[in-house]
Parts: sequence; C-alpha cells; structure tokens
Amino acid sequence: MFALFDDAGKFLAGRVMSEAESSLQIELESGKRVKVKAANVLLKFDKPAPAELIAEGQRLAQEIDLDLAWEFAPETEFGFAELARDYFDAKAGLTHQAAALFRLFEAPHYFRRAGKGQFKKAPEEIVKAALLGIERKRQQALQIEAWAEELARGECPAAIKEQIYKILFKPDKNGPEYKAVVEATKRAQKAPLELLQGAGAIGSPYQFHWKRFLFENFPKGTGFPALTAPEIKDELPLAAVAAFSIDDSATTEIDDALSVQGLGSGTVTFGVHIAAPGLAIQPDSAVDKVARERYSTVYMPGWKLTMLPDEVVQTYTLIEGRDCPAVSIYFTLDEATLEIKASETKLERVPIKSNLRHDKLDAVITEASLTGAAPADYAFAAELAFCHRLARDLKAKREVVRGKPETFNRPDYNFRLDNGGGTQEPDGSEQVSITTRQRGSALDLIVAEAMILANSTWGGWLHSLGLPGIYRSQASLAPGVKVRMGTKAQPHAGMGVAQYTWATSPLRRYVDLVNQWQIIACARHGRTAALVAPFKPKDAQLFSIISGFDAAYSAYNGFQNGIERFWTLRYLQQQGITELDAAVMKEGLVRADTLPLVFKALGCESLPRGAHVKVRITGIDEMTLDLHASLVARLDDQPVAAAEATEEDEEEEPTGALTLAIDLSPEGEAGGTPAADAPQA
Repeated sequence: MFALFDDAGKFLAGRVMSEAESSLQIELESGKRVKVKAANVLLKFDKPAPAELIAEGQRLAQEIDLDLAWEFAPETEFGFAELARDYFDAKAGLTHQAAALFRLFEAPHYFRRAGKGQFKKAPEEIVKAALLGIERKRQQALQIEAWAEELARGECPAAIKEQIYKILFKPDKNGPEYKAVVEATKRAQKAPLELLQGAGAIGSPYQFHWKRFLFENFPKGTGFPALTAPEIKDELPLAAVAAFSIDDSATTEIDDALSVQGLGSGTVTFGVHIAAPGLAIQPDSAVDKVARERYSTVYMPGWKLTMLPDEVVQTYTLIEGRDCPAVSIYFTLDEATLEIKASETKLERVPIKSNLRHDKLDAVITEASLTGAAPADYAFAAELAFCHRLARDLKAKREVVRGKPETFNRPDYNFRLDNGGGTQEPDGSEQVSITTRQRGSALDLIVAEAMILANSTWGGWLHSLGLPGIYRSQASLAPGVKVRMGTKAQPHAGMGVAQYTWATSPLRRYVDLVNQWQIIACARHGRTAALVAPFKPKDAQLFSIISGFDAAYSAYNGFQNGIERFWTLRYLQQQGITELDAAVMKEGLVRADTLPLVFKALGCESLPRGAHVKVRITGIDEMTLDLHASLVARLDDQPVAAAEATEEDEEEEPTGALTLAIDLSPEGEAGGTPAADAPQA
C-alpha cells in the first residue's frame, strides 16, 4: 500500500512499511524511510506507483480552471476529493483527486486551507483583489524585464534616471526600479556604477557627487521659503570705534570685525564685534527654523549653500559703510605688557569702516610690515600692528597651556573656478586653478586669535552666570582624543584654553546663533540672565541641536573634502600633470608637495615616514575619487630618520569604500556593495 502525505507544504508519496495509531513509517522512492504523522496522510492507494500518481496529478492540476473550480465549489467546507468529483466527474479517481489537491493547495487566493485536506472558498471580493494583485505583479515583472533589457543595452529608462540616487543609496528593495538595476547589473556583468554611467543615468562624475550630496542632505531642494528678515527693535547706542573686518573676497556673510582704541595712551581697548542676527531672529521663528534645518553654510569650490537666504544675511552682515548692530566684547589691556585687565560685552551699533580682503592684502600686510621691519603703507596700519602683536602674545600663552607649539607646516589651498566668481552653479566642466596660502599668515593669525579670545571669554562668562551654552572641548592631546561638543564649560587641550564656545559666526553656523542668544541674555540681564535666557540648564533642546549639528557639519565637511579632491584630480588632468613630488606618510600613503592630495603609491610601502619621492600617476577615477600611482624614484639620497607623526597627519586620505546599497548576492541578503576601494565623497 502507498500513501500521499503533506511534508511542510510539499507533497510526497511512498510505500507504507508500518502503521500505528498516530503515525506511519513510509519508504520513499529514494529508499529513505520517514516517520509521518497520520494527520498528514491525505491518500492511501495500491496503484498507480507513487511517482506516477504525483506526475500525472501535477499534469492534470494545470488543466483545472480556477475560476470554474471556484464556481463549482460548495459554500461550506469541502474536501479535495469532493471538488474532484464535482469538477471532473462523479467517479473521479486517485489521479484526479491528487490533481484537485495540488491545484487547491497552490491557489490560496481562491481557496483557504481549513484542515487536513479541507478547504473553503474565499469570498468573491477577496478573490478579485488577489487577482488584481497577481496581475499587477505580472505587469511589474514584465516592466522589470523591459527596464533591465534597456539598461543592459546601454539605455536608461526615464523612471530609473529620476530615482538613480535613491536606487544607489536609499533604495526600496521591493521597487521595480531597484530590481531592474540589480537584474541588469547581473545580466551585463558590470559594476553598478559602470553600468549606470554607460547607460547615461549619471551625467558626469561631478554631478554624481553633487546630486548624491543633495539627495542625502537636501532632499527637499536647496531653495529657501519666502522669508523676511525681522527688524532689530532694540535702541542700540552707537559705538565710538572705527571697525574693520578681514575676510576673503568671496565672503558675503561677514560675521566679525575688530577695533583698536587708545594706542599710545598706555591702556588699549581691543574690540571684537560680531554680527547680531540674534537680536532679531527669535527661537522657533520662521527664520530660525530654516537655520536649524540647515545648521551651517556648505562650502565648496566655486559655490556655496548658505545657512540663511542672502537677503537675510545682507540685513545683518557687517558690511563697510554702515553702522551695523553687533554683539561686541571689549578687552582692556596694558599696552606695554598686553595683560588683559578687564572685558565687557555690549549690544550696540558699530561703524564698519572697511572690509579688508585676504586675497588682496596678504602680499601687502606681511609680518615684516606689521613689526616695523618694512614700510606699512596701508589703512589701519597701527591698529593691525597692535592686533598682530597681541595675537602673537595670545598664541604664545595658549601654547604654554597646550604644552607644545601649534605647527602648520602645510599651506591652505584656494580653489578658483571660471564660473563667474561663484555666481553660477558649477557643472563640473569648469577650468580650475589651485593656489596656496601659507597657514598662519599675519592676517590669519590676527583673526584666529581674536576669535579664540572672544569665544573662550564668552564661554567662561556664560558659565559664571549659570547659563548653558554649546561648548567644544578636548580632554587631552593624546592620540585618539577627539574634540567633543557639550553644554558644559570644559578645557580644550588643542586650543589651550579653559573653555571654548563657537559664538563668532552666527550667520554661518547655527550653534553660534544659539550661543549668541545666551550671550545677549547675559548682556541684557547680567546675573538674572538664567531666568530669561532661551535655554535653561539641562535643556533637552540643546542636546538635540548638538546632535543635529554634529551630523550635518560632519556631512558637509565630508562633502567639501570629497569635492575638493574631485577638483584636484580634474586639475591634474587639465594641466597634463603625470608625475608628482610627494612625502611618504605610512603604509604606502604619500602626500603631494604642492596639492591637497593624499593617495597610495605602489612601491612606497617600505619607505620610512618623511622620505621624499617622485611618483607617476597611472590612473584617475573621478567617480570613486581614486588616484593610482607608482614610485618612480626616491629624491632624498640620504637616509632619513623616521619622522614623527604630527597632528596634521591625522588628516589622511578618506578611508572606506564608496558603498552602494545595491545587493547583488545570490541570497538577496541586505547589505552594501562596494563600488570600488575608494574614498567617500
């Protein structure tokens, strides 16, 4: 005797070897013996052979019209044998019964399982809905097939092109567009980026990096809603100073200016004046919500995305020729010793006499002219000389606290595109020029030290009045100890100060605007400021702002580094540069002498840190931002002692492959697919 039974949804048949009350021992055609619960046995028969019964039953099952079977089926529960007799004929044999069983089992949208061999037909509306769903899946499968075929031929369907960054980085893995890309990638046997670029889905490497950044960080677009800059209603006194700012020519958000009074009197008043949007923009206002959504201005060669609309920025920026509302901090100093005797914060209007520009004055306002070793034929010569003397003194004192001097061995690199001075959004085809400006130049030093002094002093003032702020701290200079943001005043070892806030760029960074609100409360209310300040101690909003700012600022900096790398690679190609002089760092990494470029060079793995080499460029991939190079020659003929790693060496080549969210594994497991061993943009 044979038996047909259900084995976890699969129908098997074999010879019955023994039978007990609740189970049977059955020998399958393969010779394997299995123990089967009696409840799972659906048919017992003497002939035909098990394999023949299953084969013939499966053939006949495909001949059963499900719509007709559903019509024939009774409204109450029924068995498969009963349906076989109704559908075929009253004498339906074993093969017809098996056919009915198989067909009923594979059509749950028509018939619901109700127990051992029992079924109940689904309601009509359920059947119709299921059939519509099946038809949609069939049409979707046909669409996926058509799209995959187009992609494999090198053509990109419009629906896929529109969603290309979603498909690559945040896909709906059940979406037909994603499935078509996966299928086409397998069919064409190409990497996803290669396939999509070849099909025209990605316009250019530049657009790939730019549009990916916008997709991830500005999904609603980069435009601003209609906003009106609120007026500053305070009656502010006019400061008796002549202030000047120091910025690059491309800077439109002029946050800070300086002033010097009392030269030659023995007591000098040094003023740091910060644009005061916090006097007008209120927390949770429309303008505040826009600033908080962006958190910071995004900088890149030839373009920027400002934190606030230009019309709002221009209302508060410290432009020359205006009396600008400002939050000012004045330091009273001994002119001879530069000892700071006192500090005072004021809310006032500050006459901005001049906007000095780095790129026009760096070659004129030099350390020699500031120290008297060369003529100083420029505006604010005496004031700038004092500012430079003060800056050097402040830096030296910080370095004592720091425990070692700050070193800036590498220059800053300025990128210029021929896109109308940044008035037109780049498309990646522009000619790029890269120039250097040594870090720690005289004007740089003046501005940097003035801002550090203001930020650290304001941070201490907030703390002394019991107000929280957003601070940056670093526990020590030990390797791996990073700068962190928090709401408590703690030392910043890297700066060499007791505490450090960001409060001097409120038009460009959201945390500076938040801190400015707190400083304004202190300036207005003194020791009672904690009662009226926008943010109280342990305010959950501050922690939320820190978290959001950290994430946004990290993403923006990562993009800026990546897009500068793109333009550096483009510069190499535009200039026809095939060889570079470089210094060895570690593990085959080298740093170019004259460009902001760190990359691996084959043959440099065994050379000591600091060795000077010439390398040949063997390949550039603008999509992955990868530069391939190999050692040509070592340029220093004398062995060098292994150089110690510096703080600047932590700024190495970005690591980690460009990770796509396209899963090509046979099992379809979730996970990223490395596009190449390349840096993140």
